[in-house]
Amino acid sequence: MSPVPSRLPPHVQLLAALAGAALKAGEVILRIRAEGLTVARKADESPVTAADLAAEELLRGELARILPGIPVIAEEAVAQGKGEALGTGEAAADSFLLVDPLDGTREFIGASGEFTVNIGLVEAGVPTFGIVLAPAVGRLYAGVTTPAGGAAYAAGLVADTDLWTPIRCRPVPARGLVAVASRSHPDPGTEAVLAGLDIAERISCGSALKFGLVAEGRADIYPRLGTVCEWDVAAGHALVRAAGGSVRRPDGSALPYGRTDASYRVTGFVARGADA
Repeated sequence: MSPVPSRLPPHVQLLAALAGAALKAGEVILRIRAEGLTVARKADESPVTAADLAAEELLRGELARILPGIPVIAEEAVAQGKGEALGTGEAAADSFLLVDPLDGTREFIGASGEFTVNIGLVEAGVPTFGIVLAPAVGRLYAGVTTPAGGAAYAAGLVADTDLWTPIRCRPVPARGLVAVASRSHPDPGTEAVLAGLDIAERISCGSALKFGLVAEGRADIYPRLGTVCEWDVAAGHALVRAAGGSVRRPDGSALPYGRTDASYRVTGFVARGADA
């Protein structure tokens, strides 16, 4: 894997370093998948595999090196009651990482390659850096927003930013929208939202890849009204935001992060492309 060139702006260097960490996790995941899977069940009956655990362990080490001192809120650690403390009140962490080492475990266990590694950096309550990596599909998405604006990219399995292609959300049309929705987790609320729109095409897709489709202008809207967790959303939120789109609650209000009081649960969101 190529080192991150020092000629890059600091925010792009960090984005590339986060991509490099995700790529390493992706290699671990694909190796374990090729060796054969053993599936266990967590307390909430959701599946977990050795790949989830190994990828998360690798990512925690990589992220501690890249961003020392920044808390890492990762899915499997939280499930085991080992999540890092964010603090409360004035002692609350201003910045933290939300990590899903293997988003779309059902797709991973099945024949689909639509699973991702998600890394999101939240600063002052807003996702600013996002990496969504689909190792089996061979697709990397990366996005960052700074005070100067946002930049989002798509690429193959490379951390070399010279090989990244800039992407942008397309303006959302009033009619004839392209919608993307969950393949494995349909819910009545999502169906109700879609029923109220003029949809020309509907794409079913697994994991945070759906955010990538919105970010690169292949889809206009991705509603999810079922309950998910912050680590399912933060990386994709940062990506879509960097590409000129938005991710908000269904009522249009801002999506909160660091909700330890809600066990990091998110009770619905809508990702959209750019305003027309």
